[in-house]
Amino acid sequence: MPRLAHQLDALDRRLIDGYQRDLPVCERPYAAMAETLGLAESELLERLQRLQHLGVLSRVGPVFDHAKAGASLLAAVAVPEDEREAYAELINLAPGVNHNYAREHDYNLWFVMTAPDEQQLERRLDHLEETLGRPLLRLPMLEGFHIDLGFPIPWDELEDA
Repeated sequence: MPRLAHQLDALDRRLIDGYQRDLPVCERPYAAMAETLGLAESELLERLQRLQHLGVLSRVGPVFDHAKAGASLLAAVAVPEDEREAYAELINLAPGVNHNYAREHDYNLWFVMTAPDEQQLERRLDHLEETLGRPLLRLPMLEGFHIDLGFPIPWDELEDA
């Protein structure tokens, strides 16, 4: 990100720093964010798209407890290393998949799948298992932990890099 820091203006920085937490929970969250920043909603959306395109942002949205809003499960699959990207693309196409990532392990692709309820979650997992032609390791959550993913960005240090 050091080179990218020079491409970010003060408004980009306010947006990034201001909404790592406390995304507005309302009918039009982007409009609320835009109003706070003194922008039109369309300008805010263009800015977010630009930041995603630059690789500064990977995701914009709330984080919530899936157990309270449906069902979720951490799953993993072992695939040939030279075919990992192709399998990852298939996994990404499945409904409810997020947090798909590679790991150095026999089970080298891990992901979280969500669904409205446990039955739908099982159907989705079964279908994905059939699509992949490989068994999924299903790891239901036994205890929940909240990890605060927001962090202060040392803008001055990044500019000096």
